Amino acid sequence: MGGCLSGDVRGGMEAVGGSGGRGAAGTGGAGQGGGANEAVDHFFNAAGLRGLYSPLELSFSASKLRNMDAFSKSDPMLVIYIRKDTRLEEIGRTEVILNSLEPSWITKATISYQFEIIQPLVFKIYDIDTRYHNTPVKTLNLAQQDFLGEACCNLSEIVTNNHSLTINLRDSCGHTLLGTVTVHAEESNSSRMAVEMTLHALNLENKDDPFLRISRLVETTGPIPICKTEVINNNLNPDNPLLVECFDFDSSGDHELIGAFQTTITQLENAYNSKSGANFFSHKGQKKLKGQLFVDKFQEKVQHTFLDYISSGFELNFMVAVDFTASNGDPRSPQSLHYIDPSGRPNSYQQAILGVGEVLQFYDNDRRFPAWGFGAKTPQGYISHCFNLNATTNDCEVVGVEGIMSAYTSTLYSVTLAGPTLFGPIINKAAEIASHSLQYGNNKYFVLLIITDGVLTDIQETKDSIVRASDLPLSILIVGVGNADFKQMEILDGDNGKRLESSTGRIATRDIVQFVPMRDVQGGQISVVQSLLEELPGQFLAYMRSRDIKPRAPLQHDNASSAPPPYPPTK
Repeated sequence: MGGCLSGDVRGGMEAVGGSGGRGAAGTGGAGQGGGANEAVDHFFNAAGLRGLYSPLELSFSASKLRNMDAFSKSDPMLVIYIRKDTRLEEIGRTEVILNSLEPSWITKATISYQFEIIQPLVFKIYDIDTRYHNTPVKTLNLAQQDFLGEACCNLSEIVTNNHSLTINLRDSCGHTLLGTVTVHAEESNSSRMAVEMTLHALNLENKDDPFLRISRLVETTGPIPICKTEVINNNLNPDNPLLVECFDFDSSGDHELIGAFQTTITQLENAYNSKSGANFFSHKGQKKLKGQLFVDKFQEKVQHTFLDYISSGFELNFMVAVDFTASNGDPRSPQSLHYIDPSGRPNSYQQAILGVGEVLQFYDNDRRFPAWGFGAKTPQGYISHCFNLNATTNDCEVVGVEGIMSAYTSTLYSVTLAGPTLFGPIINKAAEIASHSLQYGNNKYFVLLIITDGVLTDIQETKDSIVRASDLPLSILIVGVGNADFKQMEILDGDNGKRLESSTGRIATRDIVQFVPMRDVQGGQISVVQSLLEELPGQFLAYMRSRDIKPRAPLQHDNASSAPPPYPPTK
């Protein structure tokens, strides 16, 4: 019964909230913060599902297609593929449109959008020969049809372009042809309505620490947890947000069920309007108990999705910081973590930059990325814990992922590896940029990637920096390379349900850190990049919802005059 709770006592006693369509419930505590749903995450992680999965419906049209028929126009059909390594996997076919060079197909394709991976799509259009017009499209032999052209893109390019993208057609050799294909994407779960409720219970059985959990009943899988309330210590009339079952908390995780009842959102709304209570029943509904649940607040509100923000022009701005401390080893030695292999095989630092950068670059309009190094003696003769990777004084940006890779390689040959390992200056610099951007709008969210091999020397200063940064539109991804002891990094990551606390006693507003040791995930089913990025959409939403920032509609593309001035220079 306690499977959805955090492993530690403090985290397990905190509330977690849900969001979704009508039928989901959001707790007051989590609803205000809009954070990740621990109960739901546990359920899906247990089933092997991780990260953000949003079903999208793709629809298609084309323009100015080639005419392949002598006495009429082409009869086009579109085939949709997803590229997996070097092979194409077909995911759908449209119907055949007769005599049209400007087709708009009715048949749609469904695909699960996964934020944390690249999803390359290929669209091929064929002119279907007249003799096959009565053949089901699924059984058509494409080799027997005339090829009209193909187009390629990543799914993230569609969703970041106001959910619609027009692409030029090419032939099988990559040469541009006349004609285009337009792909439009819509989220399949169109409901954005969430319900926020405040509840209190009376006359519960005499237990010390009651809390509530609500689950959605699904015939095929059984109860799916939606949210749980916080534990109310030594209080038999808890005034707290909603759940369906009432438990007595036990720090071992073996929570005792006090009572439960089945209900619907409509029935809870009726209970709110009539001010009547719902009775708890003993296990399996055998006995009505004295305890009752009352709804003190019932409010429907729109709960925007991650894709709502991204498709309306919100950006994820990528930043990277690389550890150049001496513990990495001499870059000229093959044993060094910074060794540049002549064969072209990327080292761990290059793998992390490429992997994360290739995913996030599509969410950053200008693809200009701040890049820093730390822990090295610069050509000027002093040790710096935040220096521009491009070796310039006033501009920390490089162009594209290729620019980061080039600047990283150049830096290896221009600095001397030193130490110690300090995160504070880098995090403070990223926070300064995030804070600076707020003067010019709220549609930018910053993602700092730190790649390191070492043990932190400034652990408390780092905690203080993270706590301060938790109020800003910023997330921090940390990749641990090599075989160091990374226990400190795990403390920075709030996955244990315990938010960071600063030296002054201030608690972080939200969890903004995700740490992944590369050695623990290499060779596994989940890649380093997927593990790093799986919490990012939830952290983004937590920030936007806590500040009641809404997606922009319709999309207005920013021009250069509205952009903020260059980033503050690195000191």
